[in-house]
Amino acid sequence: MSVSAAVKDRLSRASYDAIVIGSGPNGLAAAITVAQKGRSVIVLEAQPTLGGGARTAELTLPGFKHDLCSAIHPMAVASPFFRSLPLAEHGLEWIHPPAPLAHPLDDGTAAMLERPVGQASSMPNASEQFSFPWQLSLHATCATLGPDAVAYRRLMEPLLAANEALFEETLRPLRFPHHPLLLMAFGFRAIRSARALANSYFRGREAKALLAGLAGHAILPLDQTLSAAVAVMLGLAGHAVGWPLPRGGSQSITNALISYLKSLGGEVLADCRVDSLADLPPARAYFFDTSPRAMSQIGGDKLPAGFRHKLERFRYGPGVFKLDWALSRPIPWRAPECSRAATLHLGGTLDEIASSEQQVFDGKHPDKPYVLLAQQSLFDSTRAPEGKHTGWAYCHVPAGSTVDMTETIERQVERFAPGFRDCILARSKLNTTDVHHHNANYIGGDIACGSMTLLQTFLRPTSRLYTTPNPSLFLCSSSTPPGPGVHGLCGSFAAQAALRSALK
Repeated sequence: MSVSAAVKDRLSRASYDAIVIGSGPNGLAAAITVAQKGRSVIVLEAQPTLGGGARTAELTLPGFKHDLCSAIHPMAVASPFFRSLPLAEHGLEWIHPPAPLAHPLDDGTAAMLERPVGQASSMPNASEQFSFPWQLSLHATCATLGPDAVAYRRLMEPLLAANEALFEETLRPLRFPHHPLLLMAFGFRAIRSARALANSYFRGREAKALLAGLAGHAILPLDQTLSAAVAVMLGLAGHAVGWPLPRGGSQSITNALISYLKSLGGEVLADCRVDSLADLPPARAYFFDTSPRAMSQIGGDKLPAGFRHKLERFRYGPGVFKLDWALSRPIPWRAPECSRAATLHLGGTLDEIASSEQQVFDGKHPDKPYVLLAQQSLFDSTRAPEGKHTGWAYCHVPAGSTVDMTETIERQVERFAPGFRDCILARSKLNTTDVHHHNANYIGGDIACGSMTLLQTFLRPTSRLYTTPNPSLFLCSSSTPPGPGVHGLCGSFAAQAALRSALK
C-alpha cells in the first residue's frame, strides 16, 4: 500500500535527517553510513518483506527456503563496506562450499574453480577475510585445466597478489587510481570481450568454458567489450574470498544489516510504498534505492524536466526466467565433483554459451540457454526439511519476455544430471513480469538494474552518478557504480556524497 494516513501522521511527528526509499542492501547501506555519523534516518520499503534483492521465502512447499533473487555472494565478502561492519555480531554467518564453482561438460567431467579445503567452513571474521589461501586455490584450480594450467596462472596470479587493493580500486566510482599499475594490469585483461580473452589465453575447452560461464554473469554478449571484466573479477573473487552463501538464506544478510542499523538508532518501515515526495515529511536528504525511472516518477517536479528525461532514457538489459525447486534428493550430477560446489554454470562450451547469450540480445529464446544454478541445501541444512533439498536457477531471456522456459531449463539441467526431473517435488517459476513484481527495480526482469554497456558501467545512470540537480535527492541503487551485486557500495558511496553536502 502507499503511505497511509497513520504512517503519514507518524512521520509528520518525527524528525529525520535522511529518508531512504527502498530496503535493498544498498538502501540499508546508505542508511547505515548516515547513522554511523550520528544522523537520524528511516528506511521505507514498499514490499511487506524487507531486503529487495536479498530476500528468502517458501516459494514451493512448507519448509523449503528459496532465495528470491541473489543466492551466492562473492561480492558481499569482497565488499570493503560490508567487511567494515560487525555483521557476524548481528547473526550473519557465511558458509563456504568445498568448491566455489563447477562447470560440467558433456563427457561427464567438470571444470572446477577450487578451494584447497575438503569441507564447507564458516567465513573468518572481517579482519581475517583476506587471509583466504588464494595461492592454494589457484594451484588446485590449475590442476584441473590440463594444457591451460600455466596460462590460467598467468592470467590470474598477478592480480591475486594484490587482490585487496584491486577490489578497492574496481568497486568504486571511476577516479584517479591509488594503484595505477595494478589497475592497468586489470584493464588490459578486462577491457576485452570474454571470447577474445579466452581464445588469446587458452587452448583447451575446460578453461575456455570456465571463463565463459563467469562472463555470463555480465548479461552481455561474450563478444562485447567489458564482458571479460566480469569474468576476471568473479574468478578473482572465487580464489581470494570464495563464493559463499549465508546460512538461512539471503534474507540473513538483510536481517543483519537491519539489526546493525537499529543498533545505531535507525528505523525501518515495511509495506509502505512511496508514490511521491509529497507523501513524506521534510528531510535534509532523500535516498532512492530505486530504478532511475522510479526516482523520476517519485521526485516529480522536485527534479528538472531535462534530468528526469535522462533518468527515463537509462537503458535496461535482458531479463531472467527463474525456477526454484523442492527436491526429494540431491541433484544427480554425472560429474560427481559438481556436488562439491554450491554454484554451477550450465551451458557447455565457450561457443555454446556465446551463442546462447547472443540469441538473447537478438530477442530470441535459446534452445540451450546458459543456466546459473545453485544448490544451497547441500551445505546449509536450514534450507529444506531433513533428507530433502532445494534448487535455484535462472536463464537470460529478452526483456519483458513471458515465455515459459521451464522445460528448456530443466532439459539443460537433465543434460548434465540425468534423472534430475525424477527429483522434483514442486517448482516455482517466475517470468520477467513476476521478477519485476517481486522487485520494482528489475525493469523488464533485468536483475542488473541497467545494461552494463561501456558507458553505463562508468556513467551510471548519468554523469552525476549518485547526485542530482536537487541537492537533497540522491540515487543509491544498483543503477549507480559499481553496479549490480550484494555489496552495499552504491548506497555507501551515495551516503558519503550526501555527508559532504546535504548532511554536512
